[in-house]
Amino acid sequence: MRFKFIALIAIVFTSAIFVTGIIVGDNKKLETPEAVAPPTLSGKYGFEGIRSTSGNSLLPVTESDSLVIREDSSFSYFLATKNNLLAQGTWEASEGQLVFHYTQPTDTTRFYEVTALSDSILAIREGSVQFSFQRIIPKKPFITSTKIEFAFSINHIGRGMMGLMLLVIIGYIFSKDKRNIKWKQIGIGLLFQLVIAFGVLHVKAVQTGIDAVSKLFVKLLGFTYEGSLFLFGSLVQNTDSFGYIFAFQVLPTVIFFSALTSLLYYYGILQKVVYAFAWVMRRTMGLSGAESLAAAGNIFLGQTEAPLLVKPYITGMTKSELLCLMSGGMATIAGGVLAAFITFLGDGNPAQELYFAKHLLAASVMSAPAAIISAKLLVPETKEVNTDMKISENKIGSNWLEAISNGTTDGLKLAINVGAMLLVFTAFIYMFNSFLGDFLGDVTGWNGKIAEFSNGQYKELSLQFILGYTLSPLTWLMGVDGADTLAVGQLLGEKTILNEFYAYTTMGNMIHSSAFLESRSAMIATYILCGFANFASIGIQIGGIGSLAPSRRGELSKLGLRALLAGTMASLFTAAIVGMLT
Repeated sequence: MRFKFIALIAIVFTSAIFVTGIIVGDNKKLETPEAVAPPTLSGKYGFEGIRSTSGNSLLPVTESDSLVIREDSSFSYFLATKNNLLAQGTWEASEGQLVFHYTQPTDTTRFYEVTALSDSILAIREGSVQFSFQRIIPKKPFITSTKIEFAFSINHIGRGMMGLMLLVIIGYIFSKDKRNIKWKQIGIGLLFQLVIAFGVLHVKAVQTGIDAVSKLFVKLLGFTYEGSLFLFGSLVQNTDSFGYIFAFQVLPTVIFFSALTSLLYYYGILQKVVYAFAWVMRRTMGLSGAESLAAAGNIFLGQTEAPLLVKPYITGMTKSELLCLMSGGMATIAGGVLAAFITFLGDGNPAQELYFAKHLLAASVMSAPAAIISAKLLVPETKEVNTDMKISENKIGSNWLEAISNGTTDGLKLAINVGAMLLVFTAFIYMFNSFLGDFLGDVTGWNGKIAEFSNGQYKELSLQFILGYTLSPLTWLMGVDGADTLAVGQLLGEKTILNEFYAYTTMGNMIHSSAFLESRSAMIATYILCGFANFASIGIQIGGIGSLAPSRRGELSKLGLRALLAGTMASLFTAAIVGMLT
């Protein structure tokens, strides 16, 4: 047994050196260039005042009142103080004059004299009315290029190797049957991940394919935006408030992608893609047909939808197959929430959206074999398995319209559930932190010591402080740069204790406020957080999978904590490998 364990480590180490030995180049970092000077006229403005030429205020303005002049010759403005007026149309400018051709609220053309224009202000006059605006300078984007700089670093490789070894040791310690662990299967799974990671990060043909799929996702997000704009109007255009972004941009993507997935499932397109992935995993890793299909299905579907692909097999699954099914659901994310994560992490910047789309897609694909590795470490297979790969023919609707309708309804339920969970969990976090900081930390005097110890990064005793410092060594092994380990440790803790949506929300705010010192840390954090591995998911899976096979509900309950561990390990396996290769 010791020989097999040592042999596995040798295989992983040799493979890593082989793959990374091909890599050439300096250890470069993604850098963010300085903000570019704003265009002459186009841009976003906040209303500063509406006055008469004598200086008297004619109409009060609020922070939500804004004017957007776009480079595509369209414009729109919103005035809350004028009965929530939303006006839009096209514009043209010449010889100190700005012409608005309105299409809403009425078709008309109005002429304005440009009395002041600079990088910071715009003033226009119509008759005796003077409109003054303050230009809103776009914040410097976190990512301005989707190109991944590739480098050979002994430091990164060494840390990644230690991280992989630690994860394998954890799986071995908590294994139910150490003697029957198939080390060859584990080694092949790790090599499979290395190949995927290497392809995504270095092989041009693979990058081209990932780019195409990522651009498709970003394009689809644009369609969602148009639907949201039609329904919610100017509320969608407020990109300065997280609440507006989440409610009117993020949650609608969940609904749209749920409907789209349902339509693709109805026509059998999704099943064919899943079958292709499953065939590769079954042939390379020696899995049963059912667990191969489930593992591949989890890349595209949620943890309660993917089991529908293998519904006829669930009752007869072995414990190892059941754990593999559950672990895959914990380790990957559904298309709908993936699109939502792209929207929020993208922060309104197209290059940034494309950057995170690529990494989220890669993370979800890589986590499928990682979940299998973790499951087979914890509960090895000891029985003969069925290699049949027939996909269940369950339909989501009787026709394509019903499929879209059902998908929309399911997406709405999910969006409401996500919003409600974030509301409740956020409230509980603040309540818990109030006790820790305002009472315990204040009474014991720990608040001041914590602020001094963390150099002001944490002001008082809080859940974020505890999670950050507890899990930061683990994130360092995953390849996160030292200065950002506390932030990523906090995110990992939030994902596990609460959920991935809360963690990605926090990460989005960190990106928005430039909390990451290195963009590479945010990239690795994307992989660490990619998955549904949290305590709430145990209940979701017991209810969802248990409804498909009521006789296995008891075993599902017993495997819940192991599935959570396996899902967490899978995300960390993926992050460690990516950290080694970047």
